[in-house]
Amino acid sequence: MSLLEVRDLHVTYRSERGEVPAVRGVSLSLDAGETLGLAGESGCGKSTIAGAVLRLLPKETKITGQVLLDGEDVYEMKPGRLRAVRWTGAAIVFQGALHSLNPVQRIGKQITEAVLLHTKVSPRAARARAQDLLVRVGIPADRIDRYPHQMSGGQRQRVLIAIALACDPHVLIADEPTTALDVMVQAQVLALLEELQREKHLALLFITHDLSVLTHTCKRLAVMYAGRIVEEGPSELVFTDPQHPYSRALAAAFPTIGDQSSRMNPQGLAGDPPDPASLPSGCPFHLRCAVATPECSSLDVELRPAGEGRAAACVHVGASHV
Repeated sequence: MSLLEVRDLHVTYRSERGEVPAVRGVSLSLDAGETLGLAGESGCGKSTIAGAVLRLLPKETKITGQVLLDGEDVYEMKPGRLRAVRWTGAAIVFQGALHSLNPVQRIGKQITEAVLLHTKVSPRAARARAQDLLVRVGIPADRIDRYPHQMSGGQRQRVLIAIALACDPHVLIADEPTTALDVMVQAQVLALLEELQREKHLALLFITHDLSVLTHTCKRLAVMYAGRIVEEGPSELVFTDPQHPYSRALAAAFPTIGDQSSRMNPQGLAGDPPDPASLPSGCPFHLRCAVATPECSSLDVELRPAGEGRAAACVHVGASHV
C-alpha cells in the first residue's frame, strides 16, 4: 500500500464569481523512499493539491475524492487525529520562508513547538532536538536563539525544512521550496532535500514550475495544466521526450547553457493558462497549442498510455506528427 494515495481529487473554491474548479480529477500515489515531482504554471492547481492532502484549505472549499495517508482517509479523521497526522504522518515545506516563519519568535522556539506538541519530551530535550535538526540542515546549533530576520534566505528555508522534519514524518511535501533563492543557494537546498529523503526513506512530493529542478530531484514527474494531470512518467523522459504539447512547451522554455542558438532564440509559450472559472470546451490547452486540430476544441481526453510507464492526455499521443 502506498504511503500517500490521492484518488480522483476534485477541489472547487467558492468565490464572488461562483464556483472555481482548481483541481479536476487528480489521482497520484507515492511510496516510501519515492520521489514524485508535480510541475506546471502558476494557477494550475499544484499548491491546492498540497493543501488538500492535509486539509489546509478554507472550510468552505468543496472537496471530493479521497486522500489516503498510509491507508487512512484524511477527510474521515477527527480533529485530534488530524492534528497528529499533520506532523508525524506528513509535513509541508512551504515557499517563502519569510511568510511562513513567525518574525517575532526565535527559530528555536518555532522548531520546539512542534516537538513539544507531538512528543512526550521535556523542554530541554525538545531544545536539544531542535539543535540537532539545525545541525542536520547545515545551520550551527548556536544560532538556535536567532530571529528569522537575522538569517539569510537560504538559512531560513533550511529552518522550514527542520520544522517539517521535527516529528519524523513519513511523507514530505515541498511546495516551491527554492523559488525565492538564488541559483547557488537553490542547489544547496535541493542537495539537502535529496540527502534527507534518501537517509530517512521519505516519500517526497516536490512541487515547482521548474522542470529542470524536478528532473534532478525526482524519479517520476507529473505535469499539470488547468487543474488536471496532462502527462506523467519518468522525469528524465518527460523532460527530454515530452508527449503532451504543454510538457514540450515547458521543457523548451529552458535555454541550454553554452548553446548560442538556444540563448539567442528562447522558446516560450504565448498566452496565459485559462481562467479556472471559465474553462474552454474540449482540451483546455488547445487555445495555446501549436498542433491543435478541430477535434481538440470539443474532445477533452483522459490520460492514455504514451509508452512504458508513461501517460499523456492528448488526442495526438501515438500519432506520427507529435
